[in-house]
Parts: sequence; structure tokens; C-alpha cells
Amino acid sequence: MRRDIQPNERAFSSKEVAEEVGIATPTVRKYGQILERNGYEFLKDGDRRIFVLSDIEALVALRDTDKPLDDTAKDLVHQQKEKLEGTNEAVIAIPDTYETLPQDPNQLKEVLMFLVNELAATREMNVQLTNDMSELKTKVSRLQQDHHIISSTIGNSAQKTNAKIEKLTEQQKTHYETLLQQEKHKSELLQKEIQTMREEQKKEWSSQIDFNRRLEVAIQKPKEKWGGLFSIFRK
Repeated sequence: MRRDIQPNERAFSSKEVAEEVGIATPTVRKYGQILERNGYEFLKDGDRRIFVLSDIEALVALRDTDKPLDDTAKDLVHQQKEKLEGTNEAVIAIPDTYETLPQDPNQLKEVLMFLVNELAATREMNVQLTNDMSELKTKVSRLQQDHHIISSTIGNSAQKTNAKIEKLTEQQKTHYETLLQQEKHKSELLQKEIQTMREEQKKEWSSQIDFNRRLEVAIQKPKEKWGGLFSIFRK
């Protein structure tokens, strides 16, 4: 258990530590995990780390080290254990001192002041935690609202896009059908025109054949040459 916390010592959130040390909040969590993996002790509120000044100094040491992070973390853990052992020795003497408090008003006053300071520090920490929780709830609420807005926007955009696609598809289908009908009508007209031309050509050919036949008959009749020719043209 941490016993190196000073009376009225300020507690820092991960965001505040990140700003203080000049690193990103995920890096604060990363350094915290490395320290804990090597035996470092943090104050905890559930699974949430609470940072004090000595913890910030440890993070700065990790930030500025040229050695592997785990090696630096082990050195920091060793330093923390030495501090805690020294603090524990001082705490062990408290019961003996406490037994003599009724006979020593000055010591009683010091102990009471220590308790008052500890209580003040705890209250300050609780206020900070309450503020952090309120800020976290606000951020979560905003994120939920943003997620809802983004989801709604994406959904509306998708619906509009699908509607446009369906409209374009329908327009293309109508246009295609119109072109198809126009081409069909043109084809029918062309076929009729070709059929008419064929019939006219056929009539012309028939007339020419008949003319040739009459001309041939007239030529075969020498005696009636001029009369036959004139009769052909008269007809």
C-alpha cells in the first residue's frame, strides 16, 4: 500500500498528466502498464490510476530515458520500494507515539494536524475524482450523440443515394424503351419503304418486259414493221 503520499498532495487525472508531461494520454496508460508490470504501485480507484507528483516524475523518467523502458521501470520500482520502506518505518513508530499522546499534548496536536491534512487531501481527491467522473460522463454523452448524428447522417445519405440510383435506373430504363420503340418504328417504316420500292421496281420490270416482248414481236414482222412499231407506241 502507498504510504509516501504527502498531506494535501494533489491528485492528477490521466489527461492532466499527459498535459503536464507533454505526451499523449494513451502513452500515459502505456507507461503506467510498464511500471505496474515491473512492480510499481499506483493509487487506484477501481481499475483507474490516480497520479501524484512522484508518479509524474516516474513518467518523465520513462519519457527521457535512453535505456529500454522495462530497465528504467525496474530502477524506478527499486527507488519507490526504498521510499516506501522508509515511510513504513516512520509509520511503525506511530503506535508507540500514539500511546504516549495523552501525556504529550504537542505530539497529540501534530497527530491531529496530520489527520486533518490527510482528511483534506482525501476530500480534495474525492472532489477531483467527482469532477473527472462528471467530465467523463459528459464526454461519453457527447460521443453517443455524435455517434447517433453520424449514424443518422450515414443512413439518410444512403437512402438518398439509393433513391438517386433507383431514379437514374428508371430514367435509363424509360430512355432505353423509348429508343427501342423509336428504332422499331423506324425499322417498320424502312421495311415499308423497301417493300414499296420493290413493288414499284417490280412493276417497272414487268412494264419493261412487256415492252420488250411487244418490240420483239414487231421486229419479227417485217412487213408490218412501221405499222407495228407505231401501234406499239400508240398503245
